[in-house]
Amino acid sequence: MTPEEILHHLPYNQPFLFVDEIVSINSESVHGKYWFNPEHSFYQGHFKNKPVTPGVILTECCAQIGLVCLGIYLLGAEGQDEGFNAIQIGLSSSDMEFLLPVPPGETVKVVSEKEYFRFNKLKCQVKMFNAQEELVCKGVLAGMFKTLSHGG
Repeated sequence: MTPEEILHHLPYNQPFLFVDEIVSINSESVHGKYWFNPEHSFYQGHFKNKPVTPGVILTECCAQIGLVCLGIYLLGAEGQDEGFNAIQIGLSSSDMEFLLPVPPGETVKVVSEKEYFRFNKLKCQVKMFNAQEELVCKGVLAGMFKTLSHGG
């Protein structure tokens, strides 16, 4: 499955899509990028006069690139993408550590390495880096995947 096909299968739209590009992907890892648009509404109140990206949004970005994109790729590698038109994802666990703030306008890189993928459950080690290649946050994310066929 190509990066473009993976992006097409993502179950997100604006304003809740936090993946701009899949730089590389294989059965063990994914690298992707996202630019945090300063016009995102969550910057209006987080924080007064000095906005930063909320940790929950950083976690979501890591999950979309590092867990969901890799999961879709792995489903395709197993042939589970045949005939599916949608995917359901449930985040089953997250353990994130936040090290640096991410200001509006920052482009981040997410690097994710698979720990395991069994019975449609994926667990990954994720790291996010800012444009200066500094580690912004890191952690472990896990989720379950279910494909939905054309018939429902």
